[in-house]
Amino acid sequence: MPTLRLALSQVNPSVGDLAGNADLVRSWTRQAADAGAQLVLFPEMMLTGYPVEDLVFRRSFVAASQAAVQRLAADLAEDGLGDLPVVVGYLDADGPPQVSGDAEPGRGARNAAALLHRGTVVARYFKHHLPNYGVFDEDRYFVSGDQLTVVRIGGVDVALTICEDLWQAGGPFAAARQAGVGLVVNINGSPYELNKDDIRLPLVRRRAAEAGAAIAYVNMIGGQDELVFEGDSMIVTSDGELLTRAPQFVEHLLVHDLELPAATMAPGSRDVADGMRVAHHTLGVIPPAPSGPAVAGGLIEPVADEAEVWHALVLGLRDYVNKNRFASVVLGLSGGIDSAVVAALAVDALGPDRVVGVSLPSQHSSEHSREDAADLAKRTGLDYRVEPIQPMVDAFLANLSLSGIAVENLQARVRGVILMALSNQEGHLVLTTGNKSELAVGYSTLYGDSVGGFNPIKDVWKTLVWRLAKWRNADAARRGETAPIPENSIGKPPSAELSPGQLDSDSLPDYDVLDPILIGYVDGDLGRDGLVESGHDPAVVDKVLRLVDTAEYKRRQSAPGAKISMKAFGRDRRLPITNRWRENG
Repeated sequence: MPTLRLALSQVNPSVGDLAGNADLVRSWTRQAADAGAQLVLFPEMMLTGYPVEDLVFRRSFVAASQAAVQRLAADLAEDGLGDLPVVVGYLDADGPPQVSGDAEPGRGARNAAALLHRGTVVARYFKHHLPNYGVFDEDRYFVSGDQLTVVRIGGVDVALTICEDLWQAGGPFAAARQAGVGLVVNINGSPYELNKDDIRLPLVRRRAAEAGAAIAYVNMIGGQDELVFEGDSMIVTSDGELLTRAPQFVEHLLVHDLELPAATMAPGSRDVADGMRVAHHTLGVIPPAPSGPAVAGGLIEPVADEAEVWHALVLGLRDYVNKNRFASVVLGLSGGIDSAVVAALAVDALGPDRVVGVSLPSQHSSEHSREDAADLAKRTGLDYRVEPIQPMVDAFLANLSLSGIAVENLQARVRGVILMALSNQEGHLVLTTGNKSELAVGYSTLYGDSVGGFNPIKDVWKTLVWRLAKWRNADAARRGETAPIPENSIGKPPSAELSPGQLDSDSLPDYDVLDPILIGYVDGDLGRDGLVESGHDPAVVDKVLRLVDTAEYKRRQSAPGAKISMKAFGRDRRLPITNRWRENG
């Protein structure tokens, strides 16, 4: 049986940076060549970054992508890498955008893969299954392909597929079986969700059985606005054996020698099932089969849930800051658990020299909260400042007659003004620190504690915030390092400290009660009856659902934040602001 040495390039592209992404392909292809690779794979939409959203409708951008893939093929040849086949994702089009007046049926923008060899684009494949759920809107942007591209490489027939093609039965993988291929390549821009790695491997195994072929699955890493891509690239045999798996959340070149069946079918195009055709191509010279012992990529064991989420949040924050070219971040340090976790995330993502923490005490701020904020700053080494807000609050109150919640919100808004002023003056990105539970029920002040350009814990339930804090401290202890989060911040009852003796539990159910209801309603789309049948108190359910439903206008104005759950606020969950439907009728 022939052996192919595969190199799966798990890399971090940036949306819109065609030249920079092409340079990544060239540098990682050089590494693959140095490792003796005979076929190199890069992720979905590698050249453009993913997702490009409405950039698809700009013909100038489409043309630039088409030119970039041609130029990349030539550049690889000039680099002396022309004999090494490279599969790379990019944006193509064979007609005007579907939203234009001159649109043509069955033609338009394409989510495409190109096989580059000896200075040219030898073959192309257009994604067949287009996801249109959750964060995906690909039916809005792309036209589905109906042809499976099979390339004979080193005596092995290799089929090209893209991301969602793997998530649905039929189509390309059924066609691959009929075409008798030995290997299916699947290039991905598959966003992270907690425990998605547990779903992915069984899915790859099902498609391998459907195709009767091995699968090489490569996924990008990195943050793109709300999305985080974790990698988790792998190779699985036709009978479902996991041969090698890459680590999560880091760039990685996964090199592995794979024995594959020799091609037996005569080349040529033919019709197959599900309305697809198979188009065959044959490559000429490729790098020779490596001599010496076989190379194995190794197996990386999945990490605990808290570690996985922490690494996702760090990566999402780091890339949002760096890709948008912010030099530093600033956040309010209250001494509470949420700001403590955000500060620790920011220091892990950027280093203490790029993080400014500001204590903003009022007359209601407890001494222990001030001490906890200072303690966190000492533990992490971030730039710590104290800006008392009471004189500014008093100046407002001397000119406005306010009482009750208006005074509470005034304090939060003064804090927001100070943080935004520091952002304007010194160039920091403001991080807001509200968790998903607070966002769900509207427990925040518009233009106050919700102010900011990015929220690292936007998709993290309050109960998970505590788990993350405990995990991060335990992880530091295991490594012999100082725990970043004060135990007082973890152990004390949560409070906004906007009025005397205030606690979150004055306004909300305990988070151990609240979060399961929210998870059922928001993530699971359970209605009132379903929540009550699950064992939740009907009166508490009614209160929580009312809070969630009436806070949509606040969520619509909230800062973006990294998605780590199956249904994040924003791209995943889209509800009307003006909406009179209530679950209790």
